[in-house]
Amino acid sequence: MQINWEGVMPAVTTKFTADDQLDLDLFEVNIKAQLDAGVHGIVLGGTLGEASTLTDEEKTILTRKTVEIVAGSVPVMMNIAEQTTKGAIAAAKQAEEDGAAGLMMLPPMRYKASDREVVAFFKAVAQSTSLPIMVYNNPVDYKIEVTLDMFEELLEEPNIQAVKESTRDISNVTRIKNRFGDRLKIMTGVDTLALESLLMGADGWVAGLVCAFPAETVAIYELQKAGRIAEALEIYRWFLPLLELDIDAQLVQNIKLAEVHTEIGSEYVRAPRLPLAGERREEVLQIIKEGLASRPTLPEYKGINAEMA
Repeated sequence: MQINWEGVMPAVTTKFTADDQLDLDLFEVNIKAQLDAGVHGIVLGGTLGEASTLTDEEKTILTRKTVEIVAGSVPVMMNIAEQTTKGAIAAAKQAEEDGAAGLMMLPPMRYKASDREVVAFFKAVAQSTSLPIMVYNNPVDYKIEVTLDMFEELLEEPNIQAVKESTRDISNVTRIKNRFGDRLKIMTGVDTLALESLLMGADGWVAGLVCAFPAETVAIYELQKAGRIAEALEIYRWFLPLLELDIDAQLVQNIKLAEVHTEIGSEYVRAPRLPLAGERREEVLQIIKEGLASRPTLPEYKGINAEMA
């Protein structure tokens, strides 16, 4: 499947049972909720997907299950977060074999590689697979920045096509546009900067709170794309306290708790993570409950951009 790097692509959570097995039934419930809302792709095995705790076998199961559920309606992407180039190449090959349509890729994990090493890492993986690649650029959390000069080199590989822009600097959207035009597609990766980034020219949104609130997330994207900024902004202002749950060290637990209250998920996380407890749990619950109590009635947003075209 050819990937159009645009629209809302949920970085979905991985569902577990009480005895720490994959909960594929609940996972399917959530994926179908995303599809019903009109998302444009699915990203597996990211930070929200608890990638560092998943076995290779579990990643294969999740990829194949998601490909089965979406049935060609949207592309399925697997995240690559590996310590070695050899491991990243093997993971990319496995994702392709499992039916993934694309990859999201982090720089090398644990080792703070030099610019030259990072470029060589991404290029080696790109040359090993036919899948299109979105580079995940998140120097805040992962301590390595992929600079514009590095992207100039990376774009020599035709299947490196997009960036998940998570530098927290909205002006970077304009820098990328000025430097690369449409050669490098931009997917904003920070929920609390999403609408701002889209208005500055980002092509899409790899989202987190979409896991619990898919319709609201897609509505914001579709409305702003249609030029209905005031309507998008009204939803976004309501959404912001919830979106702030994404920029927190316990974002996985936060978002899974929200999924419980929208009835498309569970709180089960994989150790060493533990579900929220005590005062922090009460704070997050209050944010979720206030959001649900004031949840907006959405305008009809599906198909509005197709109608304009």
